[in-house]
Amino acid sequence: MDASTNDDLECSLHYLPKPLLREFGHVFNDQYIKFGAHDAGDDDTQSQQLVLLAIPTNQKAREDLVAVGEHIEREKDRLLNVFITFGKYLCDELRARGYWADYIDPCSGLPMISLNCNKVYSEVDGMECLLNYKAYNAGFCKILTHPKWGSAVYPATIFAHAPTDVVKKLIESLPAGEA
Repeated sequence: MDASTNDDLECSLHYLPKPLLREFGHVFNDQYIKFGAHDAGDDDTQSQQLVLLAIPTNQKAREDLVAVGEHIEREKDRLLNVFITFGKYLCDELRARGYWADYIDPCSGLPMISLNCNKVYSEVDGMECLLNYKAYNAGFCKILTHPKWGSAVYPATIFAHAPTDVVKKLIESLPAGEA
């Protein structure tokens, strides 16, 4: 077991490909359109093109998450807390700038901010589509495999309807290791 306390998130920024656009529509309906933002920000920001973006994140777990036990549940809780802190921060910042953003609860697969959404988003399917990661079936579960970490990975996703540059700058402004 690695005793490191490194809570880094691996994240990237993607336009939604067709299969995820369809999934996004099922999960969020038209919540991002109803947000009615674009009031905040300066003229320069408003003139940038709004696009639907996915921000997949992965964290290296200290344990193989396929295993079971109390120590695995504690590790999942730790990873969840790191992601929730990052997801809430990023969404709050984007919303404060007048853009729609939401993050998926990795435990339930449901949006954390948008109300009246009851379709589950599959993190594993999303990572397969966006990052071309592989997965395998273990009973009724799909297990994601990270190219470096195997199944010791905790995936979670944030979505935004904002200019790419705004989201990219916001992510890059975060100090390394403080997500």
